[in-house]
Amino acid sequence: MVTSGSRRFAWLSIAAAIATIALKLLAWQLTDSVGLLSDAIEAGVNLVGATAMLAMLILAARPADDEHAFGYSKAEYFASGFEGTLILAAAIAIAVAAVDRLITPRALTHIGAGLAVSVAATLINFAVARRLFEASQYYRSIALEADGKHLMTDVWTSVGVIIGVGAVAVTGWQLLDPLIALAVAAHILWSGMNLMKRSALGLLDRALLPAQLQVLEGVLEAYRARGIDFHAVRTRQAGARAFISMHVLVPGEWSITSSHDLAEAIEDEIRAALPGSSVFTHLEPLGHPASYRDTELDP
Repeated sequence: MVTSGSRRFAWLSIAAAIATIALKLLAWQLTDSVGLLSDAIEAGVNLVGATAMLAMLILAARPADDEHAFGYSKAEYFASGFEGTLILAAAIAIAVAAVDRLITPRALTHIGAGLAVSVAATLINFAVARRLFEASQYYRSIALEADGKHLMTDVWTSVGVIIGVGAVAVTGWQLLDPLIALAVAAHILWSGMNLMKRSALGLLDRALLPAQLQVLEGVLEAYRARGIDFHAVRTRQAGARAFISMHVLVPGEWSITSSHDLAEAIEDEIRAALPGSSVFTHLEPLGHPASYRDTELDP
């Protein structure tokens, strides 16, 4: 769930972005490499994305109210979608700079010092990305996961740039520098499109992931073995929260109290198996014709 703990990791990402921007800009100034410039531009995207993530995590943590009865957890999708948009913009800016350098190539300078600074920035991003991945699993936060993936993409981008600029120093082939920058642009373009796709699917109330559905089915199957049945099972993911609804079919001769106690037990087991879930059940009598009229998605 979104808590002050998850927001601490957003601040960590912001601090890392500021540090890596400074280091990568220094590396670019030392070398005049458009490849390293592309790396610095992506670091700037990291900063804006991490700031947006912090704002959306704060919003997502707000409790439900009369106007938003299901809470604000979907705000996380706006953060990841915004970050994906920024990545696309950065890819375009990098490609423009690379094409310009292809047309008017320039020799690189102070390559050794520039690469050393870039390596330091890359190590910072790698360490922070690992922490964000761990935190995203613990807090079940798509915003932290998206930022971690973005930083890890930045790490591999930086590794490619460092190898490429090193190759320029060894071979003297100046065109390698802008060609590497174009490869970087294509790589982060793919990353940005994936982030935007996942955010859009989240806003469209996509069902739980297959692994989560398998856990849910495991809970229900144990009750089916006891003669209880289920239909109209619906699931949707909203940031760190999951919403699950279903009809529980019990023997018609059961009392309201017994049926209600069973529904409560089922809800408790699902919440224990899938933390962060809100579970809604509707009781119906087994075998009664009216119980089967609303099993379709749009009855």
